[in-house]
Amino acid sequence: MNDQIDQIADRLALLHPRLIDLSLDRLRVLLERLGSPERMLPPIIHVAGTNGKGSTCAFVRAMAEAAGLRVHVYTSPHLVRFNERIRVAGALVSDEQLLAAMERIERINANAPITVFEVITATAFDLFAATPADLCVLEVGLGGRGDATNVIGNPAACAITSISLDHRELLGPTVEIIAAEKAGIMKPGVPVAIGAQPDDVRRILLDHAEALGTPVRLRGRDWDIEPLAGGFRYADASATIEAPAPSLPGLFQQDNAGIAITALRAAGLPFHESGLARAEWPARLQQLHGRLAAMLPPDWELWLDGGHNPGAGVVLAQHLKGWGDRPVHLIVGMKQAKDSAEFLRPLLPVASTVWAVREPDQHSALPVESIVAASGGLARPGPRVADALRDIPRDASPARVLICGSLYLAGEVLKLDETAP
Repeated sequence: MNDQIDQIADRLALLHPRLIDLSLDRLRVLLERLGSPERMLPPIIHVAGTNGKGSTCAFVRAMAEAAGLRVHVYTSPHLVRFNERIRVAGALVSDEQLLAAMERIERINANAPITVFEVITATAFDLFAATPADLCVLEVGLGGRGDATNVIGNPAACAITSISLDHRELLGPTVEIIAAEKAGIMKPGVPVAIGAQPDDVRRILLDHAEALGTPVRLRGRDWDIEPLAGGFRYADASATIEAPAPSLPGLFQQDNAGIAITALRAAGLPFHESGLARAEWPARLQQLHGRLAAMLPPDWELWLDGGHNPGAGVVLAQHLKGWGDRPVHLIVGMKQAKDSAEFLRPLLPVASTVWAVREPDQHSALPVESIVAASGGLARPGPRVADALRDIPRDASPARVLICGSLYLAGEVLKLDETAP
């Protein structure tokens, strides 16, 4: 049945000349024809950012569900199956539900110009409006101001995670311009939770909020977190919460967890911090245990991360420095148009070896030769993940292998490892 869903997506892709077009007018027309489902949703938490927005959505969902709430979630992209993008009242949308909804929307759209992402967004809103829930979590697909998810009215709260350079060809050449695009989800009177940001980004976000009359809850000013043994302490002006360590590894995930807590508190929704220990979000420093992992010695570890932009490279490098107890080998595959040299720059000094790969079905994959060039000639050609895993030099000591550089590569790796989400 997923083949039928893919066929609909392929047909829809022919209706508009651009895969991504940051505009809301086409979607507003379609939603009106559908009966405006975006106006029939439960309280919404709208999440934008460059890195960490998917993890933040996962934390919001997990803590709300731990308090007994029924939660709709819309995220992107999917790693293996389209269904991963839409979670209806706690459960991934079924093939039958998704196919029926997409066929109906394709019929109602009647071949009008539309992008695939806009149709998927309309599909999510249509499914959400038909099923009762207590909370709807929406992840921005790209940017914020012109993203399809921004057709909603006033959410209960917004959240903005770490912002850095990414999608410059679509959002703009500087981090200040990108920050202004992300700030486009802010609404007058709607509180926004903001995590740790560089000074120039923080200034843009605060100026935009002041101009709109948006109440801001800013890390380091209005709330903060500090690591504890086995977790962290969250504090704002009216509460102190001791939370367990998030299930997603990496110290940077505490910032995302803090943003999630802040957004839920700002929205006035019930939650329980115990949910942080049960949050699920594939390909975010996920350890693999399947077929690919079995290619390595039994005392080695295989990890997967979808990080792919310069900001993610910095964060991953910081995490890898904490893996100083054993060597780390990198397997890197990237998408075309990504700044591969800047992504690799902080990672190269902490890697014992680097391997450039490109899987046959990896969408818009950068050629192996281009990754090697971006590494300054340090990377060796895989050219596929399995080849690199076989050729990484073994010695008597255990090691770790991290596959990274692209969410599309991550999806192919999950299929190969047979650990699909």
